[in-house]
Amino acid sequence: MSGKIAVIGGSGVYAIDGIEFVKEHDVSTPFGKPSAPILEAKFKGVDCFFLPRHGRHHEFLPHEVNYCANIYALKSLGVKYIISVSAVGSLKEELPPTHVVLPDQFIDWTKGLRRRSFFGEGIAGHVSTALPIELNLQKLFAQACAKLEVPFTKGGSYVCIEGPQFSSKAESAIYRSFGASVIGMTNVPESYLAKEAGIAYATIAMVTDYDCWKEEHCSVEEVMRVMKENNQTVHKILAEVLPMMGKNPPSFKEENKNAIMTSLEKLSQKQQKMIEVLLQ
Repeated sequence: MSGKIAVIGGSGVYAIDGIEFVKEHDVSTPFGKPSAPILEAKFKGVDCFFLPRHGRHHEFLPHEVNYCANIYALKSLGVKYIISVSAVGSLKEELPPTHVVLPDQFIDWTKGLRRRSFFGEGIAGHVSTALPIELNLQKLFAQACAKLEVPFTKGGSYVCIEGPQFSSKAESAIYRSFGASVIGMTNVPESYLAKEAGIAYATIAMVTDYDCWKEEHCSVEEVMRVMKENNQTVHKILAEVLPMMGKNPPSFKEENKNAIMTSLEKLSQKQQKMIEVLLQ
């Protein structure tokens, strides 16, 4: 299956040795502008795109990110695979800071402030999010971590909260009672929109700290040290994964092909164009 690869993460994520930047795409979408211009690059012959989720200068809070515009813009550029790089808090003792978690499920604990679907406003459509992570893509991440001897855990649930505040101790205890592994603020609706756009999506979740459930003092200096180490780890994983995907892109089922319930002839030209992009 052909298709380009995109990495969504912090602005430093794409500082990989040997990467060649080709072009900057300032994309407009029916949902507004994405978080930042999208950088097109080549790495060891592999076409890829990079998008800083929170903006070029980290100016958008999690609920302010235009997830619809981000995913739509990437799809319009021919992206079929998204690697999500995300900082998370740990909800389990055995997942310490600097650990890599490759979740396969999400629990949506946002508060409804985010637009979570391309559909609506005259377009009725539904996709399954029973398996929000593309498991063949997750498997490649696991292989890369194992080869690099990076401590990682394959599987687990990511609780997505609204933010921007972190959890209270009572809330953290509730999330732990779910059996969830990590907590973050961005992967919903991002992962679900990827499903609607027919894009394979998987997350590399980098643990920065234990959520506030653990009685453990963590200084600012310690958090910064962990984040720096995590960034270096991500560079190594991406440098391993991108050539693997370019050589043997994982197969997946595009579950959006039969999602639209409304007759296309009943839609406006603008809506038909939008659906055409999503289904291409």
